[in-house]
Amino acid sequence: MPPLPLKQAEEVGEYDLFVIGGGSGGLGAARRASGQYGAKVGLAEASYRLGGTCVNVGCVPKKVMWYTSEVASALRKAASYGFGDDATNYKIAESFDWHKLKEKRDAYIHRLNGIYDRNLANDKVDYHEGFASFIDKNTLNIKQHDGTSYQVKAKKIVVAVGGQPTVPTDEEIPGASLGINSDGFFDIEQQPKRVAVVGAGYIAVELAGIFNGLGSETHLLIRYDSVLRTFDPILSDTLVPWAEKEGLNIHKQTNVKKVEKTASGSLLVHLDSSDKPLEVDVLVWAIGRNSNIAGVGLDKVGVEVDKKGDIIVDKYQNTNVDGIYAIGDVQGKALLTPVAIAAGRRLSNRLFGGPQYKDEYLSYENIPSVVFSHPTIGSVGLSEPEARKKYGDDKIKIYKTAFRAMQGAMLDEAHKAPTAYKLVTLLPNEQVIGLHIIGEGSDEILQGFAVAVKMGATKKDFDDTVAIHPTSAEELVTMR
Repeated sequence: MPPLPLKQAEEVGEYDLFVIGGGSGGLGAARRASGQYGAKVGLAEASYRLGGTCVNVGCVPKKVMWYTSEVASALRKAASYGFGDDATNYKIAESFDWHKLKEKRDAYIHRLNGIYDRNLANDKVDYHEGFASFIDKNTLNIKQHDGTSYQVKAKKIVVAVGGQPTVPTDEEIPGASLGINSDGFFDIEQQPKRVAVVGAGYIAVELAGIFNGLGSETHLLIRYDSVLRTFDPILSDTLVPWAEKEGLNIHKQTNVKKVEKTASGSLLVHLDSSDKPLEVDVLVWAIGRNSNIAGVGLDKVGVEVDKKGDIIVDKYQNTNVDGIYAIGDVQGKALLTPVAIAAGRRLSNRLFGGPQYKDEYLSYENIPSVVFSHPTIGSVGLSEPEARKKYGDDKIKIYKTAFRAMQGAMLDEAHKAPTAYKLVTLLPNEQVIGLHIIGEGSDEILQGFAVAVKMGATKKDFDDTVAIHPTSAEELVTMR
């Protein structure tokens, strides 16, 4: 449905719930409140596209690019399985047309935007296109793209404005603005021959893996010796050597000092770990994200934020101001699309679903997450260091294994990707409190095992489950 016309928007009256932000969390809250419980709900989105980060510049188009990189990898392996020859297959992989893929990917995302639009209409949520900011705790100003404004009133307001990539200023790092952020990755029209990605988190790892897999000379610049430092060490310890073997240039213990543009248009990235700058065509900053609260007017109503700029909420997503809530990335923890959706739906259940939902909230324990690296990573629960710190060394028993998946059976040994699994268990009954896997299919494997971990399964429960053979996942129920 199109956004409400100005006259209709001005005459809409008071909403039971109004949501600021048309991303995953905001849509989840709005549609549940209106579609399931019949509340009068409005939603404002400042951009021209519904779906937020995930749909437009995050997990969905990123996964398309990951699949594309996997196709290139499969082509390079095809001769080992009797398809053609290496020279021909490598040439096909190298013929990848970035721009053509981008056009198809963008069209796919555009279709998804339309689906989100229709879903709002089906659930009878009023869609306001404009930037919403607080006037008081029950009143918002909606500024449209043409500069006109109007006000809406609501009994309850949800802030779901999400986050944005963090980028250094030119004052912090001279020339930093010559780079792009992770959102800008999806605007690249032609494949860069040389690229540098700055960061060690999952976004940096994923983007660097995509570039490298598609044949760009790729440099990953990290401040320490490892990537994914918030994950269990087995994951980085397995991934880094393999990524380097696959051609990814990982520059450890390094920081960008300065960025310069050459006469030819390339970039010189000066590092504090080297006298010789890197010359690249594209520099991508992937050093973290921050809440997108600028201009929302939280200060006008006294909503508290922490020193990072994240909105402070309790377990029920309440802010310190009665009737104002925050969900998704703007509250600064577990920055994952399904988390935002689950939090939004549970909030609407609690607000409008009746007495049976009066204590409904989302637990942030044992949230599974994956990294679309090459190979993929899955993780749920506590890492080994976290478990030892929380419970003590004498309470923790570790099971782990490393092997080469059967998917690479026909490949030369040097080209077989690694697989490594770890179970973190809590004594005396060996409850599985952490599960960390890297290897082919780990992203899909994790979902079912995350259910088991969430339910409090023990190592014996795993052992008592008959293995599915031949699979990589069977190693999780046969570990000794």
